[in-house]
Amino acid sequence: MKHTLLPISALAVLLAGSCSKSEDTPVTAPDVTVNAPQGGVSTANMKIVRLTATVKNESAGTAFLWKAGNDTIATTKELVHAFTKAGEYTLTFIAKNAAGEKRVDVPVKVTAGTYTNGVARVFDYLPAPGQFVHDLPKWETGDDQAKMTAKAEESLKSGNMIHLGGFGGYVVMGFDHTIVNVPDSFSFTILGNAFANWAEPGIIQVAYDANGNGQPDDEWFEIAGSEYNSPKTIRDYKITYYKPDENKVRTPNNDYQYLTDTTYIRWKDNQGKSGYLSRNSFHNQPYYPQWKGDSISFTGTRLTDENFIDKSGSGTFFVSPAFPFGYADNWGNADDRARIKISWAVDKKGTSVRLPGVDFIRVHTGMRAEGGWLGEISTEVSGVKDLNL
Repeated sequence: MKHTLLPISALAVLLAGSCSKSEDTPVTAPDVTVNAPQGGVSTANMKIVRLTATVKNESAGTAFLWKAGNDTIATTKELVHAFTKAGEYTLTFIAKNAAGEKRVDVPVKVTAGTYTNGVARVFDYLPAPGQFVHDLPKWETGDDQAKMTAKAEESLKSGNMIHLGGFGGYVVMGFDHTIVNVPDSFSFTILGNAFANWAEPGIIQVAYDANGNGQPDDEWFEIAGSEYNSPKTIRDYKITYYKPDENKVRTPNNDYQYLTDTTYIRWKDNQGKSGYLSRNSFHNQPYYPQWKGDSISFTGTRLTDENFIDKSGSGTFFVSPAFPFGYADNWGNADDRARIKISWAVDKKGTSVRLPGVDFIRVHTGMRAEGGWLGEISTEVSGVKDLNL
């Protein structure tokens, strides 16, 4: 038999490769601890549980799993989770590499909390100019931003309606519990005053209390409604409204008795367009929020207004059909199409995200349109209903 001797340089390369491969292979299974209290976790249902695993002997190929029964609920070392119902559960953390795996079970005792099915707090409220500004809720001389936010909270707690005005006007709401993201289930409905052929859709954003401080200062995720990927939807639309002189000479539409000032509130946007929000004969109070300065700007997703039309051709019969799904004040409150799934949430790049639930909801008016005697399209909100309760 003939033998071929390898050059020393080639042999060195083979040996080096062999050693490198050996060094990359984990030699021991992961060692795991979880920061759970001794005896397990005690919590109430619809409250967020936060657990973190510490893993030794971790490598790039180490996989992580959190499981609740047979369900995988996270694939990271950190767990943020909420239970919908009272009971006794076991959360299991698993770390696995080529050498083996380690499991740690965490017993969880969940008691039944008592919650309000509605808004518990309004963190911020600022309407864009609109015909019901100063009426829903009522503004009185001297009321500032904090006072109007408090009035909006009082209204929503009482089941009364608040007005968000034209495009961009918004409200930020919180709850006394987490609205849990139950897989494959509808999560909540935002109550408004939509009815057949009259929708004033609001864009919905959601957040959970990731840092645990009880404030809506965490990342926001937009509910990707039916128009999210439409080429007619404008991302990062910005509009600025300018405070008018309430004593200015009015410019009525002489051919349309309902418009008493067609050059009332000037606006311009980042799409190169500008114009005026008109005053109508049914509302004579200031439309621009009097507690704000000379101008206010709003930025957010804008929906098309192409479906908003005057069917009469004479300004007497306007229609604003609802979009298929995913917006506030879009379908009637009792209509199943008004329901929202937390699983529709996406991040700023449009990537679907898996949230444990929702602690905060932000709604802003999603259209810039006016309908003669009906005034501007303006989202109204009268509450939030948790569909898990």
